[in-house]
Amino acid sequence: MLTPLLALTLHVVIAADTAPVVLASASAKTETTASVAPSKPARRLTPLESALSRKKTFSADSMVLDKSERRLTMYYRGTPVRTFDVALGKNPVGAKVRRGDGKTPEGVYFIEGRNPQSKYHLSLRISYPAKKDRARAAMRGVSAGGDIMIHGLPPAFSDVGALHRQQDWTEGCIAVTNEEIEELWRAVPNGARILIKP
Repeated sequence: MLTPLLALTLHVVIAADTAPVVLASASAKTETTASVAPSKPARRLTPLESALSRKKTFSADSMVLDKSERRLTMYYRGTPVRTFDVALGKNPVGAKVRRGDGKTPEGVYFIEGRNPQSKYHLSLRISYPAKKDRARAAMRGVSAGGDIMIHGLPPAFSDVGALHRQQDWTEGCIAVTNEEIEELWRAVPNGARILIKP
């Protein structure tokens, strides 16, 4: 006659060659397989999924960019709520006049849209050129340009992070880190005002 312990041992040994290992317990019946399929590497989140996966830490209804300080301040109902250091167009002094001048515009604009598939992680579109900007460019016989954004970093430079601010490098846009553009994406609604000061 087999003792209960010997019977359990024999059952596990026999089962090991023919079936998944069964771990027996007096009160629970749990199965564990002897071989586990290798897990696939986790899929990388898109910039939009990354932005939406995190909690919103502030809300902003307007912004002020001080170009000379390279500082973007977020406001909610007139109270400053967050500040970001930024990089600007590679020729930042003075207002943008024409396409390709490397200047960041000056004046009052609005966030008029967003691009979740930006070459620069994510981007918020600024309403440049306004009517006055187009008129000024037309008087000079040039194009006012466009596509002025607040954006993150391109994939090749995403690891640079905050070091990107050591020089102005955009074509006239306002650049922040990828983590910061995700914060802005969550906090700033379309229609929010942005005052860009010299």
